[in-house]
Amino acid sequence: MAGISDQDRWEEEKPGRQEDLCLQCGLCCKVFGDRIYPTHENLYAWISNGRREILRHFSACRADGKWIQCTDLSPDEIGGISAIEMRDPETGEYPAVCPFLRRTGKTRYICSIHSEKPDMCRSYMPWIWGETYFSRCRALEKMEQRSFFPGHR
Repeated sequence: MAGISDQDRWEEEKPGRQEDLCLQCGLCCKVFGDRIYPTHENLYAWISNGRREILRHFSACRADGKWIQCTDLSPDEIGGISAIEMRDPETGEYPAVCPFLRRTGKTRYICSIHSEKPDMCRSYMPWIWGETYFSRCRALEKMEQRSFFPGHR
């Protein structure tokens, strides 16, 4: 990167800025994409914003144990939901990968619902040891290959 000092490069690449660290390889969404559990707040926002194309991929369990499609929920029913699971809207089975993952290049993927993705996806950082650590993360591999201290490459 011509014209950028080591200090500036370190500021751009230092840990803690998830948007800058993610390589958008899609691997975490492929591996964990069938285990996405939105919050009650996510459901409320999707219902309020008419995001049926998102809601159709989730089923909710009511307090009485009955499972229903999230497209059939009203905002005032959300408080009585005890569990929310991602399911294929056609088969009812668990999806193999996240249905919102879109390939945009040979090795690049994006979230098609990025602005309204579930909280667990929004806060996921695979480089946080002991919490959400994902050793197969390509950004983590790249981070481990370089030093974040100027002059120590």
